[in-house]
Amino acid sequence: MHPNPAFRAEDRARHVAFARDRAFGILALSTQDAPLLSHVPFVLDEDGQVAELHLVRSNPIVRLLKQPQAVRIAVSGPDGYISPDWYAVEDQVPTWNYVAVHLTGQLKLMPQDTLPDLLDRQSEFYETRLLPKPPWVSGKMSKGALVRMMRMIVPCRMQVEDVQGTWKLNQNKTEDARLGAADQVEAAGFGVETGRLAALMRTT
Repeated sequence: MHPNPAFRAEDRARHVAFARDRAFGILALSTQDAPLLSHVPFVLDEDGQVAELHLVRSNPIVRLLKQPQAVRIAVSGPDGYISPDWYAVEDQVPTWNYVAVHLTGQLKLMPQDTLPDLLDRQSEFYETRLLPKPPWVSGKMSKGALVRMMRMIVPCRMQVEDVQGTWKLNQNKTEDARLGAADQVEAAGFGVETGRLAALMRTT
């Protein structure tokens, strides 16, 4: 996360809303060797207190969850390169604008019999965003196939203890420089979701 306070002034509620809507991140767990990382979809409650997810049973992280483990989920949003030419101000340097939220807390395994409810709630959360497509539900699967697939994954619950966010959107520049850069990001920039990034730069 960027240490500059200018980029970390957003309130917790905005961080939580962003992470909840994105619903996908990188789960990180420290070990004696390199950290273990997994890309995971998750559901976060409205208060940002609990994140629920499932992992493939063979995931190395699962083997460490005999006891709850300290973990972090890094949730990334739009990002893009910023050319110093776009500010129309002298003596500037290149940078990269981005949005990111980190959820930190304790991850533990949940009883296997909680898995069906978790999967139903996860799929409902995602499928609702595809309306008017008729939502997929687990009941569409044959019981045998569903049971076999559920044996391969385990339910997990993260008690969120801290939420931090960075919204690096050129807040440290003049309004004219920031808006000029936003126009160029949208028209000619590269990164991820540059149109959304430009919109955030204009409204920050």
